[in-house]
Amino acid sequence: MDKNLNDQEVLLVVEKDSNELKAVTGLNEDGTPKTVKPEAKNEPDFLKVDKHSDVLENFFSNFMRQAKEPTHFHFFKVPLEKMESMTLALQELLKNPENPANKQILDEQRVMPENFASKQYQAIDESRINWEQLKSIGVTCDQLVNTNSLDKMLNWQKSPVLFPIQGDINGVHIQTDARLSFRENAEGELSLRVHSVRQQPELDVPLYGTQLTEQDKKNLLETGNAGRLIEFNVGKDKTINAYVSVDKLTNELVILNADKIKIPSELKGVKLSEQQKQELQEGKGVYLENMLSKNLKPFSATVQVNADKRGLEFQFPDAQKQAQNQSEKIKQGEIPNTFRKVKLSEDQKASLKDGYTVHISGMKDKKGKDYSGYMTLNKEQGKIDFMFPGQYKENLKAGLVIPDNRHKTQVAANNEGKKTEATKKVDEPMKEGQIQPTEKQEAKLTNGKEKLQFVAKYGYEGISSHPKGNEVFNTAFMEKYNLNNDYKNAQTIHYNSTFADTVAGTESMLADSKQYSEKMKDTASKELTKQEQKQEQQDEPKKSRGRKM
Repeated sequence: MDKNLNDQEVLLVVEKDSNELKAVTGLNEDGTPKTVKPEAKNEPDFLKVDKHSDVLENFFSNFMRQAKEPTHFHFFKVPLEKMESMTLALQELLKNPENPANKQILDEQRVMPENFASKQYQAIDESRINWEQLKSIGVTCDQLVNTNSLDKMLNWQKSPVLFPIQGDINGVHIQTDARLSFRENAEGELSLRVHSVRQQPELDVPLYGTQLTEQDKKNLLETGNAGRLIEFNVGKDKTINAYVSVDKLTNELVILNADKIKIPSELKGVKLSEQQKQELQEGKGVYLENMLSKNLKPFSATVQVNADKRGLEFQFPDAQKQAQNQSEKIKQGEIPNTFRKVKLSEDQKASLKDGYTVHISGMKDKKGKDYSGYMTLNKEQGKIDFMFPGQYKENLKAGLVIPDNRHKTQVAANNEGKKTEATKKVDEPMKEGQIQPTEKQEAKLTNGKEKLQFVAKYGYEGISSHPKGNEVFNTAFMEKYNLNNDYKNAQTIHYNSTFADTVAGTESMLADSKQYSEKMKDTASKELTKQEQKQEQQDEPKKSRGRKM
């Protein structure tokens, strides 16, 4: 290591809700800290801080300007010579950071970015939020947390998802889907801003007093971005040059001061020429080839500043063209064969075409987890609208959706225990769109072994959908084989999931319920194995006598 260790310190960073500290080496193109493991072998790469230098001021000034969620990171400063030992100690303290003793030590090493940034940045203090106002329009704190909205809103950004809004705001009754954000008024008071969904972008209405050109409108409709810097009058004798983009979730027009964007010298492994950087700064799209994804796979795309995303976005022309073609087909009444990579059945397509709201399952989120919800045909906008179970429940109460009778039979059977005359003897969960039971589902359970085989195969889901589940799988049977506690836990969690306000809450509960179901399957399987072994032991003497004879 450097011989002047006593004069140098290292900047460490940890992400929110983690205790894994890493050494900072610089900034990534998206403004997040670039890091390496805090080990001696990586010392040449460290961002070293001399006690009398302005390294921290420069670093945090850029960090606060470029990072979209600066409060997602926590920074600490430690002497270079003691880095490895202090890193281990701090990581232990971070396992319980709210402990008063731990907090005191952590605060002694903590570095607050806003104290070093040239332009003061202040995230919103959560205590300033008017939760009653949010509750009045049907939004709770849990909903914001579970949809990863709270952190973004505390950093002056819009919620990344739409919320079904119904209530009075500033004396006006509204009922719509909307993104949410916080803003300060002239008096410095924090207020809630509702970004409601519009049928289409309002391109003919002056934006901050400025009329968009025909080329601007064409660009916004085709790419979502105006493609140039536009001058706006935002106050008395105050003008700014800004980017203009369309919020793809709400169709709201968004402007972003050009001063907020810094074009990097390198993007996804491709070095930008001065001309490319200039064109990007001016709001134009630049096509870049052989960029590298996170998985180190090469790709090419058009790069452009997006005001709504507050940074650069990647556009794939072929995908956009395909989406536009599908939109036109939907406007003409043609239903696509798939939705979010799930193949639609003929029943689902027919119901959508007839104006019903249709249930769909088997979709996967970015983390590979399954989720489900409801689809409605939006012929005017040429798309299929999607809503999560909580949103569907609210819209159903308000009479805004028409339930699909085909799906109604399936949901009643699986979630409420209700079945049609044809399905009342079904012994396992019905599949999407199923009205008639299969031969397999009509099989009867006549003894303990068959019941255990059923539990080992279907778990809680099979029992809950059995028309005589409480009778066949009674308490005596469940307790005899140590299944009762897991069954009751799965049942309670699964029941509560129907009242979850968000899909994240529902998914989490269903995952917990499934764990108890899997435990039931495992217990039943072990009991069957135990019975088989016991039977073999009982049969062995008989076999021996047979051999002697």
